[in-house]
Amino acid sequence: MSLTSTLLMTPFLTALLVLLVPGNYRFVVRCLALLGSLVTAILGVVLFLKFDPTGAPYQFEGLSTWVSSSVFRLNYHVGVDGIAAAMLLVTSLVGFAAVAVSWDIDKQTKLFLILLLVMIGGALGAFASLDLFFFYFFNELALVPTFIMIGVWGVGEDRTYAAYKITMYLTAGAMVALIGLIALYTLSGANTLDIVELQKHLAKTPLSSSAQAFIFPCLLFGFGTLVGLFPFHSWAPQGYGCAPSATAMMHAGILKKAGLFALLRVALPMMPEGVARWMPVLAILCVGNLLYCGFVAMRQRDLNLLIGNSSLAHMGFAFLGIASVTVVGLTGAVLVMVSHALLAALSFALSAWIRHQTGTLEIAKMGGLLKRMPFIGSVLTLCFLAGCGVPGFANFAGELAVMFGAWKGLPWIVVVAAWGGLVIGGVYMLRALRTILHGNAGVMLPSLIDAPTAWRKFPFVLLAGGLLLFGIFPNALTRRILPAVTRVAELARPAAVPAATAAPVTAAAVVTPATPASN
Repeated sequence: MSLTSTLLMTPFLTALLVLLVPGNYRFVVRCLALLGSLVTAILGVVLFLKFDPTGAPYQFEGLSTWVSSSVFRLNYHVGVDGIAAAMLLVTSLVGFAAVAVSWDIDKQTKLFLILLLVMIGGALGAFASLDLFFFYFFNELALVPTFIMIGVWGVGEDRTYAAYKITMYLTAGAMVALIGLIALYTLSGANTLDIVELQKHLAKTPLSSSAQAFIFPCLLFGFGTLVGLFPFHSWAPQGYGCAPSATAMMHAGILKKAGLFALLRVALPMMPEGVARWMPVLAILCVGNLLYCGFVAMRQRDLNLLIGNSSLAHMGFAFLGIASVTVVGLTGAVLVMVSHALLAALSFALSAWIRHQTGTLEIAKMGGLLKRMPFIGSVLTLCFLAGCGVPGFANFAGELAVMFGAWKGLPWIVVVAAWGGLVIGGVYMLRALRTILHGNAGVMLPSLIDAPTAWRKFPFVLLAGGLLLFGIFPNALTRRILPAVTRVAELARPAAVPAATAAPVTAAAVVTPATPASN
């Protein structure tokens, strides 16, 4: 079995082991889930480090024929390029952190951890799949536990409404994307759902203009809804606000990136005429994420709602990088995907700890946190500074690369992104940080517990360390990402970008703007 298959099967096998343990053995259940997620994280790191950017486009492949006939072929086909290697790494790390912060779950612990492990395995499967059927299957499998987890373990009086709302939006987006994928298979004439074979076939025999005009918006708005593209975004803040911490960490940090990943894997390289027609629309819509969601975040008094709207605003940078259809911009988009995965997971983990200690998510009632909880307060400072795009964090590297890549073709939107995404983001992040850490104590409980042991601190250190590591050494990501995004840009560019904006970009040009030392 390939390394990729081993990685994505580990959470499912762990879930099966947990299923076999009686539910009253909570300590054993927790230890099994934690051990399985730890092994998954180690495998994710090994795969990332072993990936060779100068080697084959797809590595660690696993291929098994499921259905083979003259009418239809279906293969279990997994493998990784640089983009997938980066996403598998952060998925495994965030998954481990999500299991670790769920140690105190007492209500139906066994069921919760099984659902969480299935969510982790589904996310890994989606990023590793090189077949459209299995990509869609694994992505939907990862989304299914969301409804149950919010409805049963969620917080707040509106959790039932939030569970239904997030499910309806995600189902609608998934159905629209499914229509596009079925049309792609039907109209391509390739007689396969294998992504590699589809790309080769469509490079020789492109889809007609009318077919691309129909399929591309289905994929763009279908997968865009799963990401939270404006104006199909209203499900996210409330859903995350009511979700248990592990669910919010996985969904906001990881599952939203599957939609962006699908655009990079399927829509852009397979339909260049669709890119030419719809990328300007995406560029305009991402302004809604950057400005509207940023202004909404400024008005929030609830910490989870602030983080949720901030998460949507950050997705505007990822959409802008994709809309640029340049090597630098696409590289920046992937960097934003990786950095935001770590940032969102860390933010919701901290929020859950603070809520558990103070009994509230109201920002005004969390004053004086730094003195009472110095470790959590310090990590929260790092987290919010990363959200502001401060140099030295991975968010800065990604957002700067996006703005460099989009400047030539979309200068006015870059100005909006710089003002809306960075200035507005800085206002609401720093204002919340001032109130939470240094404001009046309000009605907080007199005895607050900081993360008491090294084990309790470790998930926060892991996620914050990832933000710093890839912020200080972005080349660890960019050199692996570059070959894959270059292929995407070359396949999408001929019909999408005028000659003036299609100048070749070297690896040095991609890495240099994203390196804090150069600024």
